[in-house]
Amino acid sequence: MNLTDEQIERYSRHIILKDIGGIGQEKILNAKVLVIGSGGLGAPVLLYLAAAGVGTLGIVDGDVVDVTNLQRQVIHHTPDVGVPKVESAKAKINAINPDVKVIVHYELAMAHNILDLIKDYDFIIDGTDNFPAKFLINDACVMAGKPYSHGGILRFDGQTMTHVPGSACYRCIFKEPPPKNAVPTCSQAGVLGAIAGILGTTQAAEALKYITGAGELLTNQLLVLDALKMRFRNVKVKKNPNCPVCGTNPTITELKDEEQVVCDLK
Repeated sequence: MNLTDEQIERYSRHIILKDIGGIGQEKILNAKVLVIGSGGLGAPVLLYLAAAGVGTLGIVDGDVVDVTNLQRQVIHHTPDVGVPKVESAKAKINAINPDVKVIVHYELAMAHNILDLIKDYDFIIDGTDNFPAKFLINDACVMAGKPYSHGGILRFDGQTMTHVPGSACYRCIFKEPPPKNAVPTCSQAGVLGAIAGILGTTQAAEALKYITGAGELLTNQLLVLDALKMRFRNVKVKKNPNCPVCGTNPTITELKDEEQVVCDLK
């Protein structure tokens, strides 16, 4: 192992795990993970990956902290209101683990820049809160051959899946964004704050498993949470040969920004 005495002590609970050990911890320390969105999902993802010692954490977010974020976005605190989320998150990461290199991208992930944003990272995490971003991240990762974790939350429900090259992607399950008035946003319908923690930490675990090779990933399956009944369900899915982005004859060959549809709740 090429770990310092301080690192051996800090990461001792990882090192004694049979499926991780010193070699696995070295992989974590050398890994580069990009988290797109530092809100409800991205907050716990960033906190746990920083604590785990991921060597480089990239954060993409063009928003500032709002007081309504504090109910679930646990990486941001009351004094951070009005501060860019990437800077607020970076400060907390540095406080947890100063050895982690943090690269901030104070911008939105869009069709014109996403391939450049993801190109240097080993694993991508979707922590966004809207369908256009989720489909864009999926399409970009498929085209670039990047593994990534999808996550989504609303009200008392959540879902997550992991895509690696060759496995089912998000569009294999959901071909296109829902039509107008089909699904409200969290700001319209609400979300139980703890749901973000449950799903975000699951995404962080998937990233660490991918980096170290431990266990089985959530590939070709969608993990669905109903928190009102506290039930998890694994829905098996298959790679769709007719998928418009990862299928045999893809029809989506260029990235584009989908329109953000607004649900008119009465």
